[in-house]
Amino acid sequence: MYPKRGGIDYEAEPWSVSTFGGEKAGPRMNLTPWKKIRVLIVDDSTLARRAIENALKLDSHLEVVGHAKDAYEARDKILLLDPDVLTLDLEMPRMDGLSFLKILMAHHPIPVVVVSALTPQGSPKAMEALSLGAVEVLGKPDVRLDFGEFAHQLAFSVKSVAQAGHKPHPAEISEAKSFQVPPPIPAGKYSSRRVILIGASTGGVEALRFLLPRLPDGLPPILVVQHIPKEFSRLMAERLDEVCAFQVREAKQGEELHPGLCLVAPGDFHLALAPFNSGYKVRITQSPPIHHCRPSVDVLFRSAAQHAGAHAVAALLTGMGTDGSLGLQALHSVRAKTLAEHEDSCVVYGMPRAAIELGAADRVVPLAKMPNAILQALAKAG
Repeated sequence: MYPKRGGIDYEAEPWSVSTFGGEKAGPRMNLTPWKKIRVLIVDDSTLARRAIENALKLDSHLEVVGHAKDAYEARDKILLLDPDVLTLDLEMPRMDGLSFLKILMAHHPIPVVVVSALTPQGSPKAMEALSLGAVEVLGKPDVRLDFGEFAHQLAFSVKSVAQAGHKPHPAEISEAKSFQVPPPIPAGKYSSRRVILIGASTGGVEALRFLLPRLPDGLPPILVVQHIPKEFSRLMAERLDEVCAFQVREAKQGEELHPGLCLVAPGDFHLALAPFNSGYKVRITQSPPIHHCRPSVDVLFRSAAQHAGAHAVAALLTGMGTDGSLGLQALHSVRAKTLAEHEDSCVVYGMPRAAIELGAADRVVPLAKMPNAILQALAKAG
């Protein structure tokens, strides 16, 4: 039985609209450049709270304004402190992080970075957190992850989601099966040289869950680079495979590409295109990160510029930073068809904006129109 606080029965109704001040909160505005980003840490572990705070303190743009050891304390401190961003654990007493996140996004949306132990058992929960409204997911620091690397990733993610504010994709993203799958493409319609390339970062998991199921089977092979922890890439591919008309799986070294196949870059590995017979195979490497990213979109796009040239169609989706912009420029220079997501649908308008500013995008389209844009580009590709 959960205790009552201030006359509210937390077991009967954990958080109603009235608990958060009457009306549902509107979207949070983007921050002014000179304002520190205020962060509330929500985690039941004292050691984890301390590690997260120590990591955030290394960045002068960030300020930890408070801690909460469970969802109820977090609710109170959100109302009291009005943080810009929450870091959230998923395994907490009294109310788990997923339940808390669902209520929070319904009644008081705020940018959330999940910081959780990414175990085989916990990773599906972290993926569900993204579908419920979390913008980013990171693993807690452990013996396998250098603290400096964790601190950089955490600060980057917090600043990324703070820039985004609360800006979810269109509602239909959560309804991946509520549409008619296009009919399959007849065999032999496209040259074996054709290939589709997609790059994304922050907000990209849900963007891919919207985009890929709306493409028909039988298309040229698709290669995807999504910035994601290594524990997630296989699970993300499996979940996409469940809702797509074509096969989706994590890429393996030397795998040959063929129509109706979508390969996702393994977390912590670069994915590149290489010529093979009349088509392509993939190369998986652990060369140094590019733009602090591995996998890097630029690695994939540049390899395609070299080996596929005008036969490629590339789309750069939501994400913070500049990864993929130079690669899209390289593809554009060899007459590949290049697309960038419009600011209106981006969770974070960083990577597409960088590419657009370079003049690297043939077209700039919102996510809702990206499936048709890819099909139209294929019809024009070399």
